[in-house]
Amino acid sequence: MFQQLRRRTPLGWLQLSHEKSRLLVALSGIAFADLLMFMQLGFQAALYDSNTQLHRSLQADIILIGSQTRNLQRISTFSRRRLYQAMDVPGVKSAEAMYVSNMVWKNPQTRRDTEILVIGINPNKPAVDFPEVNQKLSEIKLPDTVLFDRAARGDYQETIAQLEQGQIVKTELERRTVTINGLFRLGASFGADGTLITSDQNFLRFFPRQQAANVSVGLIQLQPGVNHQEVKAALQARLSQDVKVLTHREFIEFENNFWRTNSPIGFIFSIGVSMGFVVGVIIVYQVLSTDVNAHLREYATFKAIGYRHYYLLGVVFEEALILALLGFLPGLAVSLGLYQLTRSATNLPMYMTLMRALQVLVLTIIMCTISGAIATRKLQAADPADMF
Repeated sequence: MFQQLRRRTPLGWLQLSHEKSRLLVALSGIAFADLLMFMQLGFQAALYDSNTQLHRSLQADIILIGSQTRNLQRISTFSRRRLYQAMDVPGVKSAEAMYVSNMVWKNPQTRRDTEILVIGINPNKPAVDFPEVNQKLSEIKLPDTVLFDRAARGDYQETIAQLEQGQIVKTELERRTVTINGLFRLGASFGADGTLITSDQNFLRFFPRQQAANVSVGLIQLQPGVNHQEVKAALQARLSQDVKVLTHREFIEFENNFWRTNSPIGFIFSIGVSMGFVVGVIIVYQVLSTDVNAHLREYATFKAIGYRHYYLLGVVFEEALILALLGFLPGLAVSLGLYQLTRSATNLPMYMTLMRALQVLVLTIIMCTISGAIATRKLQAADPADMF
């Protein structure tokens, strides 16, 4: 088979390379379609990754949230009594409260009011997997003291530089003077430009409308070796219907599901991928259809000297495969540059992955194959008796 392939005349490549300007236009169109798919898939992945960064960092085996909670930015509270009740369930090691709310603060650098996500945790017990935060737990016990997300979106370069030099920065949060006493790295998301972490007592000072008895998130750690699903079932049976009981993985998927199904952003990105695919199909079809029309007499001659119709179809599909592979490479290269640019401009976690590259490559091959299948219909009309 390999010897036959080596002896075979690369008719598809010869036809494509004969009209170099047409080939370049085709490759540009395919690269553009791939670029659309890469960017939409990249934004979609950044949407899910950025909005679950905090979720993934939580040091908890089971999460309790209010039954009306839609996502982290639309969270409903529940009674702290549920945490005390959870402690009575066999297998539960600890149950801690976490407070979450969007608040208005003054950007320390620009002095402009902007919204920021504020997290209140128990400073006596690590709640998030951030070494920089866990090293400063004793400091956030101080009144009106917070830690700032160095990867927040906005003009914070001077503030970050001051904090890295050991200086203390003061600003206003909900009309209270606060002290920024350290940095950690979380990152911006589609729901929040940045995050502050402080103690639960400071949180209640900043947000007096939040009662200490009403908890945003419950962080439950289990005893080593217990079955998480069994403890979850026991918690569901023990607790009231005003809370949802989720494993850590389910809590992450709960957030992703909101952005995937209940937010227009996830739908828009999915439509963008589909549109890029359709654009590619149309472009490749125009190129292959033009090529078939231009060589229709030659195809008729092949039929006249005994070549079967399947051979001619193979030539067109060969062209489609070559276009897919050659058009994918510049689309990938440009996407890598735009990923870097987007990451720098928005602080969103937008990275190229091997699986995404393979996904777009497969979509490109399918895209070009569909176009080739449509274009080959004209070969049915390649009748030698009508051509000459």
